[in-house]
Amino acid sequence: MNPAVLSNLSYGMYVIGTKKDGRPNACVATSVVQISSGNPEKVLIALTKDTTSCAAICENKIFTISVLSTDTPASVIGALGLVSGKNTDKLKNIRHKVLLEGVPVVKENTCCWFLCHVLQSMDVGQEMVFAAEILAGSDTAMGTPMTYEYYRQKMHGLSPVGSPTYIPPEKTFDKSSGESFVCSVCGYVYSDPNFSFEELRENWTCPVCKMPKKAFVRRT
Repeated sequence: MNPAVLSNLSYGMYVIGTKKDGRPNACVATSVVQISSGNPEKVLIALTKDTTSCAAICENKIFTISVLSTDTPASVIGALGLVSGKNTDKLKNIRHKVLLEGVPVVKENTCCWFLCHVLQSMDVGQEMVFAAEILAGSDTAMGTPMTYEYYRQKMHGLSPVGSPTYIPPEKTFDKSSGESFVCSVCGYVYSDPNFSFEELRENWTCPVCKMPKKAFVRRT
């Protein structure tokens, strides 16, 4: 089977809020599914095992889901989804609130949020799957939920290595020099055929994670 066929499955864009070592943390996930409409409602999420967020959920059995909208800035996704939280306060520049349970809810143009308690977990190799009940959440929803297809096609976003939706970036080149310039944070490859990388203004930033021009490295 061609693995590319799996791209036909539907994915969304969500922020999973956790707490680790007494401080709030968050990551971006694409695999969130409602599995029950009973009382309480239940969901499934999947996270890569070697992440801080996965370890936090295993330890505390609680997390939040913030549903991203199409108005959510790319910088939010870059900060929460493409940077490790092991030694970084990923929420430092992100508008959010921390619930009484100590887990964060993102407020950057999100549609809605849910507070969840883990019922069961399953180790499936590289990922952990968590089945959880919803304890609380938004009374109303706003905006249009962002799909993974929208993130890829409209925002030209990337997924981190190891995520189920990861697609290796194509090797594109700065046509004026024969070299490519790659963001050292998120992996975005600059490939505008009309302007060389050197011609970009100094305050130009990565369109995905908003890192400055100096974060890009030359790759031959």
